[in-house]
Amino acid sequence: MRRFVNFYHFYLRIVIYSLPFLSFSVAGYARILTGHADVISGINPYLYFDLVLLTTFLWAIIAEHFGIAAVQTLFQERTGIRAAFPACVLTYSLDIGLLFFFHRYMNLSRMFFAFSGVSLFLMTLTVRAVFRLLAHSHSGLRKPNRILVVGSDRFARRATRRLIRGPLSFCRVIGYVSLPEQAVAVDDAPVYPLQQVTERISRNEDIDEVILALPPTRFSDIPYFMKMLERFCLPVRAIVDLGDHTLVRERLFQFGRLQIFDLTATPTDSIAYSLLKRAFDIVFSTFAILLTAPLMAAIALAVRLTSPGPALFVQDRVGLNGKVFRMYKFRTMRVADSRESDRRHTTPNDPRRTRLGILLRKMSLDELPQFFNVLKGDMSIVGPRPELVRFVEKFLQEVARYNNRHRLKVGITGWAQVNGWRGDTSIRKRVEHDLFYLQNWSFTFDLRIIFLTLFPKYRNKNAY
Repeated sequence: MRRFVNFYHFYLRIVIYSLPFLSFSVAGYARILTGHADVISGINPYLYFDLVLLTTFLWAIIAEHFGIAAVQTLFQERTGIRAAFPACVLTYSLDIGLLFFFHRYMNLSRMFFAFSGVSLFLMTLTVRAVFRLLAHSHSGLRKPNRILVVGSDRFARRATRRLIRGPLSFCRVIGYVSLPEQAVAVDDAPVYPLQQVTERISRNEDIDEVILALPPTRFSDIPYFMKMLERFCLPVRAIVDLGDHTLVRERLFQFGRLQIFDLTATPTDSIAYSLLKRAFDIVFSTFAILLTAPLMAAIALAVRLTSPGPALFVQDRVGLNGKVFRMYKFRTMRVADSRESDRRHTTPNDPRRTRLGILLRKMSLDELPQFFNVLKGDMSIVGPRPELVRFVEKFLQEVARYNNRHRLKVGITGWAQVNGWRGDTSIRKRVEHDLFYLQNWSFTFDLRIIFLTLFPKYRNKNAY
């Protein structure tokens, strides 16, 4: 079963990586058909050769990032447009950005470049559709793997059903092994007691592999079954289901002589999050600070002139891994004891707000100084909103899995905020959206949230 998936993955990756070369060939042929062969003949072909090498290199990295070359993502969406389109746009945007600094490439045909980009996008969709069809067609032609499932309870029944219905599994269950004190909940194949499992395997040659379908409470039994099955030379797989704690795919990794199973793996462990997101945060926040510097100076002056006190409001908030940091905002309320501001959220018609503060909060301009927090590394552009220390301690006792939101850097904007869950709104709904962001983070998702922040659906209706 796994070997078949690996072959699919290998061939899909090879084809996907070759698409830039094919798209350039199609674009050249299209230029000839449209009567522009004379334009191409007058251009140095080595320039195009260099360009296709650059595009292939960028495409290989970006295709891996968006999961285009991964078999596991083939069946997650119907067409694949949501992954293919941003991947193509990012590849050609980087192409244009890099070529801008090399003036000898300025005479490249723009029409050819556009043709190749469209071809790459269409070919990507076509290749993934073909591989999906191949997987479905092979399921009826290929001899299914015959598996013996260790486990016969509801967990085993649910796990094997999902396994059999998977598009790349091609499995057939020939029997279950019932464990001691385990209620039998399967009826689609014979059930054998544990005492007969070695006899069942040794006297038959119709078993291709063994699947351990054990709930987390019985993980300690895995070494026992591995020892018992060792002499049969059969592949043994274990179905792992940690329920709500399943956050990312890359959980098992080798560290020296140890194999470590990461129970709290998050996107922060990935290179894309650590480097790409941080680089974007630095560039975006620097650009935002330079762009809004005159506006921030005017707001700071207006705050000082309209009410006594400092222009900035500095408050302790909880960030990545539960660490406390100092967050900056423009002051929108009258100066008071910090214990009062730390005790409650702002409410509609809050008497503590200044007239200017009402306007700043409505337009979210009071958040502008947080770009300095982003530069310092305490925050990100996108992430769960930072909460007050006192409220974090309170919500930890009241909301399940609340602290999981602190496994990512907190942000100026976030998935919960663009969906209207900001201010004095449901904490559970906010946590639900924050956990969705944690489980589905991608650079494209961040860009989508930034777009929704700039063109909001809810128009800051809970900003008061």
